[in-house]
Amino acid sequence: MAGTSTSGQVQGPPDSVCIIRLSAIGDCCHTVPVLRTLQSAWPSASFTWVIGATEAHLIGDIPGVEFVVLDKNKGAKGYLSVRRALRKRRFDVLLHMHASMRANLVSLLVSAPYRLGFDRVRARDRQWLFTNQRIADRPKQHAMDALFGFAQHLGVSDRVLRWDIPVSDADRSVIDDRIQSNRKSLIISPCSSQRFRNHRNWSAERYAAVADHAVERHDMQVVLTGGNSSLEREYAERIASLSQHTTVNLVGQTTLKQLLVLLERATAVLCPDSGPAHMATAVGTPVIGLYATSNPARTGPYLSQHWVVNKYPEAVAAQFGNDVDGLRWGTRVRNPQAMDLIQTKEVTTKLDQIIAGTTMSP
Repeated sequence: MAGTSTSGQVQGPPDSVCIIRLSAIGDCCHTVPVLRTLQSAWPSASFTWVIGATEAHLIGDIPGVEFVVLDKNKGAKGYLSVRRALRKRRFDVLLHMHASMRANLVSLLVSAPYRLGFDRVRARDRQWLFTNQRIADRPKQHAMDALFGFAQHLGVSDRVLRWDIPVSDADRSVIDDRIQSNRKSLIISPCSSQRFRNHRNWSAERYAAVADHAVERHDMQVVLTGGNSSLEREYAERIASLSQHTTVNLVGQTTLKQLLVLLERATAVLCPDSGPAHMATAVGTPVIGLYATSNPARTGPYLSQHWVVNKYPEAVAAQFGNDVDGLRWGTRVRNPQAMDLIQTKEVTTKLDQIIAGTTMSP
C-alpha cells in the first residue's frame, strides 16, 4: 500500500483489506455491493471478510473473497477460531463496518495500521475506541448508503450495484421441484425476526386476503416462506387456513441459498422489514415492503422504495406525537398495533401495479 495522506485517506490501492460485518442477513446483503465496488476499483487487492455463521451460509462462497467465520454460538471458542485464522496476518486496511461490541472484540484480532469505522454519531458501542479513522457524518442515510461511505472515504466513488451471490444447480433443482416455474408467483415471507415478533408483523388475515387477490386477479401461485421457528410455522399455517385458495407452504423447508433461488424466481415478494426484503433486492425482484415500525428510508428494500407501503410517519405521530424529522434517525416504533395502519387495499394496489408493469422512479 502506498500509505495515507494527512487527511487519513489511503494513497493508492491497498494490497490487503479485511472487512468486519458479522450480521444480519440484510446488512450483509448491503455490504456485498460495497465489496464489489472495492474489488472493481482495486482488482489486485485481496479481501478477507469476517462474517457470522448464519450469514456465511448465504454469501460465504463469493469468489475472490476469503471468509473467516465467527460462530457466536460457540462462545469463546468462536473467537479463538477467528484468532487462529488471522494469527500472524497483517492487513493494510481494516473496514470495521459493524458497530457492535461483538464486532469490536473481533477487531482486536485484526492487525491493520489503517482502521476505518463509522463516524462518532453512528459508532455504537464505543466503536471509535477500536478504529483510528472515521467515515464522514452524513445524516439520514439508508443503511447501504452508510456502508458505501467506507468506499467513498477511501476515494472510491463509482458504485457497483452488483451482488452475484453464487447458487448451486442442486439448490435450483430443489426449488424447481417445489414451484411451477411457468406461472407468476407471489412470495410471502410474513414474519420478521423473533425479537421483533410483537410489533413488526402484519396480520395473518390481511396476508391471506392479499394471497386471495393474487390468485383471483392475477392467477398467481402464492408461496409462503420463512424460518423454522414455531412462530413462523404457526403464522404460515394460519395464513393458509384463512386463504380461500391453495398456497405452497415452504416455511422451514429451504436453506438460505434455496430461499434466494425462490426469491429470484418470484414475480414479487411481500414482507415486513426483514432479511428476505434485501435478499430479493440482491436478485432483482420487486419487494412490497410493509413498514410502520421502522423507517423504510433507512432500512427499506434499496431498489424497491417505490413499492413500499409506508405508514411509519403515521405510527411515529401516534406514538411520539411528533413527525419523522423530529426524531433520532432510525427510531423504531414499539407499538404492536402500528402494523394495523397498513391496509390490504394499499398492498394489493402495489401488486397490481407490479403485474401491470407500471414504471415508477425509485
